Amino acid sequence: MTYVSRLLLAAVLMSVTLHAQETRLAATPPMGWNSWNYFAERVDDKDVRAAADALVSTGMRDAGYIYVNIDDTWEGKRDTKGNIQTNSKFPDMKALADYVHSKGLKIGIYSSPGPKTCAGYEGSYGHEAQDAKTYAQWGIDYLKYDLCSFIPEVMEKQARHDPQKADELMKQAYDKMHKALVASDRPIVFSLCQYGFDAPWQWAPSIGGNSWRTTGDISADYDRITLIGFSQAGLSTYAGPGHWNDPDMLEVGNGKLTQNENLTHMSLWVLLAAPLLAGNDLSHMKPQTLSILTNREAIAIDQDSLGVQGDRVTEIGPVEIWAKPLMGGKKAIGLFNRGESALPIALKLSQVDFAGGAAARDVWNAKDLGRLQSSYTVNVPSHGAALLVLSK
Repeated sequence: MTYVSRLLLAAVLMSVTLHAQETRLAATPPMGWNSWNYFAERVDDKDVRAAADALVSTGMRDAGYIYVNIDDTWEGKRDTKGNIQTNSKFPDMKALADYVHSKGLKIGIYSSPGPKTCAGYEGSYGHEAQDAKTYAQWGIDYLKYDLCSFIPEVMEKQARHDPQKADELMKQAYDKMHKALVASDRPIVFSLCQYGFDAPWQWAPSIGGNSWRTTGDISADYDRITLIGFSQAGLSTYAGPGHWNDPDMLEVGNGKLTQNENLTHMSLWVLLAAPLLAGNDLSHMKPQTLSILTNREAIAIDQDSLGVQGDRVTEIGPVEIWAKPLMGGKKAIGLFNRGESALPIALKLSQVDFAGGAAARDVWNAKDLGRLQSSYTVNVPSHGAALLVLSK
């Protein structure tokens, strides 16, 4: 075999290896917990250990929530060799990772392609390979990579008044970290957080993204949750095993969301095949919150191995109907009432390709509805949702 042939073979083998690794990672949408929505900059080692304990004791781990993700503000300064250090809130990241792993869980971390993170801590700019190696040594399994300071610090300086050049710089920054993660020789889920800039669903898979944010930040507000969730219509063709549209973390159980609003939130996210990253205080959950987050039938819709994201079927006034194809010819159907009073919502089975009738299951009420012939009507409360599974 010639030298050139050996190089070509090596390139092919590397490509196959990268593809296999990326397919294995996030084969279904990642599930777990992230510290930001509830703890924000207050999070520390104790909080993360408590979250890991709660994932186990509440049954959330066994329901599929396996990632314990530390968001911004864990970072300290770099040592004289440029290696990233943790700050006083996280005295020993390797020990923390070992603790999380001992619970049968995985651990995630956060950084930015810019010089600083969103909260002004040390970013990975110019240290991508070093940081990826450090994460691997610590035992990290997931990286959320948040654009933030890369915009003013890098993009605007190098590509002022040239949006196309700025977009290319952003893609290069994410690609650089992806290559560093692969070179670290540890499987690490790569979550791109760039707020939907430059339609990441079109390019993120090609640079190793296992998920990518499609919008700005979520908050524990019904209007914000629905603005983000329902704006995902039309993106279903870009999602699939190993690469997922990410409408941001779950707010179920946070703020002043009502039970119906929490049900709408969870229903929409599972239909979207979205990553399910709880963002509440797991140590002080209401039973209703836990019941929603651990509903096995709802989770099965999100985690369905067909790997197809749901999409909008109809939108009439405050009523929306969404459908998600599932394995075995089944479909999950969401009936949403965005109005301010209860409304009857009628589903015509022909709208979702079940003109010949279908057996139906009401997910949130854990109730078989029998065989439906041509239509089904249900009264849905204000800001509420009905979630069905139809099968032949």
